[in-house]
Amino acid sequence: MRDAKLEPDIISYNAGISACEQWQRALVLLSEMWEAKLERNAISYNAGISACEKGGQWQRALALLNEMREAKLKPNAISYNVGISACEKGEQWQWALALLSEMKEVKLEPDVISYSAGVHACEKGGQWQQALSILRTMRLRKLDVGFTAYGTTASMCEQRGHWSQVLFLLREVRDLVTGE
Repeated sequence: MRDAKLEPDIISYNAGISACEQWQRALVLLSEMWEAKLERNAISYNAGISACEKGGQWQRALALLNEMREAKLKPNAISYNVGISACEKGEQWQWALALLSEMKEVKLEPDVISYSAGVHACEKGGQWQQALSILRTMRLRKLDVGFTAYGTTASMCEQRGHWSQVLFLLREVRDLVTGE
């Protein structure tokens, strides 16, 4: 069996893409899958989107999300969360909020990760009202907002002199801590 040639399959490609430290290499592996006539799946695309997010390539992350749709694959919560995070890192709050909105349109419920990435994207864009709106949605959905999201939003409000909002957020954090 020494002459047996091992051909990579979808699992090995997906593992390779997930392990990539550089987004460029992840995209090369995605391309090689196509050339090898292997069907890319949600895991393949999510790993590629994640590599782009880690590399600060928000446009490429969104392009992969779009390519995923064109391949008739349904993006899942991971796809969107990583896409939102890529937009946050790229300081593209509008795109991050568009992805949050799109999740609802395609019947995916944003989770704590989705909303938290949205809050952080708003921070980078100085969009304190949008961040407050996201916090409000999280509270209404009874999601664990977390102290980081409150702190980020309170800091934005403080920097713009909206002290009543800061006090409101601090009261909410106090109520969370005390269980009221």
